[in-house]
Amino acid sequence: MRPANQALNEDMVVQVRGLTDKLSGVVESLPADHVEPERRQRLAKSATVAATVSLWNAFNARHRSFADEYSSL
Repeated sequence: MRPANQALNEDMVVQVRGLTDKLSGVVESLPADHVEPERRQRLAKSATVAATVSLWNAFNARHRSFADEYSSL
């Protein structure tokens, strides 16, 4: 584990200490609670983009672009 300095809102520290005596454990768990859902969300978005690109490429391969008849390239 790598040490990291973190500033915490004093009022929030007081509130958390009122709920638990393991402040460091709570603070340590917060990034983990954020990372996994964020990772899943990004993977889902990436999969959606990949599926969209694949569908568009298949459509374009079958029908070509309407602009192809106007292109001078």
